[in-house]
Amino acid sequence: MLPKPQPMIEVNEPVPDDHIPARHPGAGRRPARSVPKGRQVEPAAIEEINELLSDIPRRRDLLIEYLHLIQDRYGHLSARHLAALAAELHLAQTEVYEVATFYAHFDVVHDGAAAPPPVTIRVCDSLSCAMAGAEKLLNALGDGLGADVRVVRAPCVGRCDSAPIAEVGHYYVDHADPAAVAKAVAEHRHAPDVPAYIDLDAYRAAGGYTLLERLRKGEVTGEQVIEALDKSGLRGCGGAGFPTARKWRSVLGVPGPRLMAVNADEGEPGTIKDRYFLETDPHRVLEGMLIGAHVVAATDVYFYVRDEYQAALVVLRRELDKLRAAGLTKDVSVHLRRGAGAYICGEESAMIESIEGKRGLPRHKPPLPFQVGIFGRPTLINNVETLYWVRELVERGPQWWLDQGRNDRKGLHTYSVSGRVANPGVKITPAGVTIRELIDEYCGGMLPGHQFKAYLPGGASGGILPASLGDVPLDFGTLEAHGSFIGSAAVVVLSDQDDMREAALNVMRFFEDESCGQCTPCRVGTEKAARLMARKDWDKDLLSELSVAMRDASICGLGQAAPNPLLCVIKYFPEEVGLATGADAPSPKPAVGIVT
Repeated sequence: MLPKPQPMIEVNEPVPDDHIPARHPGAGRRPARSVPKGRQVEPAAIEEINELLSDIPRRRDLLIEYLHLIQDRYGHLSARHLAALAAELHLAQTEVYEVATFYAHFDVVHDGAAAPPPVTIRVCDSLSCAMAGAEKLLNALGDGLGADVRVVRAPCVGRCDSAPIAEVGHYYVDHADPAAVAKAVAEHRHAPDVPAYIDLDAYRAAGGYTLLERLRKGEVTGEQVIEALDKSGLRGCGGAGFPTARKWRSVLGVPGPRLMAVNADEGEPGTIKDRYFLETDPHRVLEGMLIGAHVVAATDVYFYVRDEYQAALVVLRRELDKLRAAGLTKDVSVHLRRGAGAYICGEESAMIESIEGKRGLPRHKPPLPFQVGIFGRPTLINNVETLYWVRELVERGPQWWLDQGRNDRKGLHTYSVSGRVANPGVKITPAGVTIRELIDEYCGGMLPGHQFKAYLPGGASGGILPASLGDVPLDFGTLEAHGSFIGSAAVVVLSDQDDMREAALNVMRFFEDESCGQCTPCRVGTEKAARLMARKDWDKDLLSELSVAMRDASICGLGQAAPNPLLCVIKYFPEEVGLATGADAPSPKPAVGIVT
């Protein structure tokens, strides 16, 4: 029997619900959306962002500065604020999110997640602090400071001469112990201590900015300045050691408009010199900066300071305002930019990316920054210490500089010394002193009960040399034959109470944490090397092969130089890692430091 025919439904009649398949794409009967698809921006969050940014220009390159404002106000970056900021800047939320999550000092909190406690204590666990008892300090602090406090590990914060270091908010506890940290927390000491320094009035009273004014009046020419730097042989003091005069001339050789950047992002474990100059005599650096900007006709200068240097940031904000009020920056705009906890941004091209408000991923070279730098313009990039010497060299003349030095070297060198010495700190000495001379003449000798065993002449990436090489001059070009280099002259002294395997492993873990992850040899290589180095007995062949891949294929100096300490341990301390004495190893590669 045939089924009974169903009545036809007229077009203008209501359609029974049972005739519409659930979620049928063509049903056309779903209620219209009240908002677009995707994450919605809360009106209240928009208002909070607008109130926070106030009259600050809404520009893509200021993204990191905006993130700092939110982090400083609320103690974290909530998903609602990130979405509101993206809407305010007309950016995709992914762009804002990828920048916020790149930098260690931003706390991104997802929907439904708890915000971090209002007080953060960062305990440095890099080599100098680890030698001074950072691990014991971390264990002792634990959770004993209350629910409103969290304790986290941090990489080098640039106070290696006062190890171990704990940072309560932005207040540093030097030579920290649990009682001192608890006292700072109880007293709500979260702001940085700003030390006494030479301010604008004192600096000008001693002849400061006279050279700059003479240069602007034409009494001294830009070529005369460059010639003085050239004859003195001044080299970049951030790690690469490139001749300063050649860099300035290279920038001048490219059509403008030109820009300038000052690299104050010294994150190399053991390095403290730039902080010293900025916190004691900032205008000598600022005058060098303005002289350089005038010589290369830079329209804007971007002064990039690592976020750990909060006192230096206070000093610079204060003194730059005075310079503007005095009319000393009338020909150039100076922009102070604050890093956010990324060692890689000491590499000049990564710093440029960060200045532009992006993740600090190193660029492929060429082109070099003097050709294509910030915003695609030719850019002069100098380190803080390099600029510190400019005025002195020009006023005193190249011969004054050349008359300095020791052991057939010329000029002065600034060493950041930490570790097992009686008097660590910043030491300005004749270039070419040996580590033994540096320890005995400038650091008061070794700590009581410690015998000199080894040293890192150029920070974490400079390799580890034995005491038997303690009479080699510490300068550019003298250490490469031994598989090391001077870099930023961050000298860490180790004693007979230190384990070389642990020292090299500490450094490799630093590189593993700080790798930007852009290239596989560095991202995977540092992690693999750290795991292999954690073993009591090292696999020399595997570590050597891995080191070759890292140093030959990494994009920037971080991955290229990361194997240097492990290769030095294999070469000079094989018995400490389960190898036969005199074990062969590839010569460590002297790589350009990642700081300018």
